[in-house]
Amino acid sequence: MDKHTQDFTEEENEGYIKIDRYNQEKIGAIAAHYKDILVQIGEDPEREGLLKTPERVAKALQYLTHGYDTKPDEILRSAMFKEDYSQMVVVKDIEVYSMCEHHMLPFFGKAHIAYIPNGHIVGLSKIPRVVDAFARRLQVQERLTNEIRDCIQETLNPAGVAVVIECRHLCMSMRGVQKQNSVTTTSAFTGQFAKDTTRAEFLRLITASLH
Repeated sequence: MDKHTQDFTEEENEGYIKIDRYNQEKIGAIAAHYKDILVQIGEDPEREGLLKTPERVAKALQYLTHGYDTKPDEILRSAMFKEDYSQMVVVKDIEVYSMCEHHMLPFFGKAHIAYIPNGHIVGLSKIPRVVDAFARRLQVQERLTNEIRDCIQETLNPAGVAVVIECRHLCMSMRGVQKQNSVTTTSAFTGQFAKDTTRAEFLRLITASLH
């Protein structure tokens, strides 16, 4: 991030903390484009309800793509610990929010991730953070799945990594084929998860109701 970027601003509001990340120079540039877009679609950017819309959209877009400012491998390295544990570690039902790079419309759902430690474990909260770091960019679900897998494999060097992502895509439900109930599932595996028995155990665990 450069000197013009405010890392996070926090605002207390009715019991929750609102967190934004933005760059003031970029906000002005992006907002100017959105003001022109409003004109091009037939709106009046000077009417009361739209006066602040270009700036709001610019801030929202910066927040939704703040993954470009993060280094997922560093997230993992910040909480790696030596541990003699070699069984499967599963973190499931991780919320995913991203934007399709083809139409810049949201896709969202859940990620299920497992790894088999090979001398090191990682703080459990870091895995969802890695998901978020890659998801908060313009994406396609297939690449997102592979990027998460590769980051964990290359950083932790585990005996295997498994990633399954299930998402709904608004570019399918709001436009185009308009199939509101369709879900896209992608998967990626390395190492021990290439074995049918290990992969089957992982799939059983992420579909089981254990809580």
